[in-house]
Amino acid sequence: MRLCVLVSALEQDTDALPGRMGLECDAVIVNQTDHDERQSVLWQGRQLKILMRKERGVGRSRNLALDEAWGDLVLFADEDIVYDRGYAARIVQAFRRRPHADILLFNVRVNEERRTYWNEKEKAVHRFNCGRYPTFCAAARLSSLRSAGVRFSLLFGGGAPYSNGEDSLFFTDCLRKGLKIRALPVTIGREEARKSTWFHGYDKKFFYDRGVLYTFLYGRLAELWALRFVLTKKKIMCGEVPPVKAIALMRKGIAKGRKLCRG
Repeated sequence: MRLCVLVSALEQDTDALPGRMGLECDAVIVNQTDHDERQSVLWQGRQLKILMRKERGVGRSRNLALDEAWGDLVLFADEDIVYDRGYAARIVQAFRRRPHADILLFNVRVNEERRTYWNEKEKAVHRFNCGRYPTFCAAARLSSLRSAGVRFSLLFGGGAPYSNGEDSLFFTDCLRKGLKIRALPVTIGREEARKSTWFHGYDKKFFYDRGVLYTFLYGRLAELWALRFVLTKKKIMCGEVPPVKAIALMRKGIAKGRKLCRG
């Protein structure tokens, strides 16, 4: 099997990036910068396709990388992921052992305050637990993604109108299209600490945007899931915005989300 890493980057030195990330396979690097340019280079025996783009938005860059990808398997990545030696072989082996899996989610080490998951054992991923996984932990069969016609949302994520959630929407869409997703206790790398491009604290925009997202994720159940979210996270997230206000903001976002869905 041939693996291709799909890197979404922002204003990076693409000459240094492959070495810093520890790439061991082919890659498509979409670098959001101040000009448009296309390069194809050979780096340590690996084929790299480097696309400079003035357009902004992580969903847009991931979709472009998907369109330009080749091979059997793709691994989604951000510029701040550093891979462990042998990660490519581990990913290929995992898919060979699971011929019916379309997407596999691996462990990537992150700072404790950013950790949303850690796989201690293998398990199936479904609609109500896929939201904890970031895109950069996912590898997929390229043919499965293209057959299903799944795409990343342009409404959510860094550089988009609403702050985050493009990964949750992507996995939800994959599941709706019948793709099989499994999470594995296999570690492939780590995330380097950096300042977030979208997170500026649990402020009013955070809760409003989360409400918009929940409309797309949960439909008629959005308000129920919003209430659950605030009540279970209030000790962590409601220092700046009180729980009652947070719920009201999420409901306002849900109303906006419903208008967007109808439009």
